[in-house]
Amino acid sequence: MDDPMDDARHGAARRDDGRVERTGGPSDDAPHGVHASRERRVAQARDDDAGREQQAAQGARALFGDQFESMSGYVDILVGQGVEWGLLGPREPERIWSRHIMNCAALLEVIGEGVDVLDVGSGAGLPGLVIAIARPDLNVTLLEPLLRRFNFLEEAVDELGLDGQVLVERGRAEDLKQHFDVVTCRAVARLPKLLGWTMPLFLPDGELLALKGESIDEELADSADIIARNGLSAQVMQVRATPEVDVAHILRVQAG
Repeated sequence: MDDPMDDARHGAARRDDGRVERTGGPSDDAPHGVHASRERRVAQARDDDAGREQQAAQGARALFGDQFESMSGYVDILVGQGVEWGLLGPREPERIWSRHIMNCAALLEVIGEGVDVLDVGSGAGLPGLVIAIARPDLNVTLLEPLLRRFNFLEEAVDELGLDGQVLVERGRAEDLKQHFDVVTCRAVARLPKLLGWTMPLFLPDGELLALKGESIDEELADSADIIARNGLSAQVMQVRATPEVDVAHILRVQAG
């Protein structure tokens, strides 16, 4: 015999004619409602990102002034060849100004005039090419060990007309024997390893300017011994290139 409780447990009721009709439980429309809600959230997030990107690009125009056209040319290279060559992920063109260009631009106000700059592990030219384009007074060397990235950098420098200001070298920081006033880097290595590679390049009278993320305090703690042992001073600076963009975390390391 059929058990009416089985029907009740499954959100159904038995009619007088013996047929069962659904009275409760999840609505057939519920999954569609959840999906629609998720799509709305995703669409809103994209709209927010697009707004931030537009604001960042407007801020860049004001910040770079006469160099904005050249910077835009570099952006075109990044979102074109940079993505094709696998140097940037497919999502990055949507946030190239806000996440990349303006993050690197935070370094501009802390680099002195007319100095020699080495960008270690330059990759797609972030921050080295941003610095070179925005600051024609600087001599910039882009150091990159991987052949594909090295070739990309050489092509970008040639296309942007920076041959007289920017030198591209293939190699590793630990193999370089030159001295520079400023060494820059972004997303290259954790600080203990980075200091081991770069100290011979900027000491005794230069400095390291490293763009770091939220782990900067942890990396400093892990580097306390090497900083103390070599008589270094380390300063964390929070800099906005323009009011429209996120704060960039810059670690400055110098002889103490």
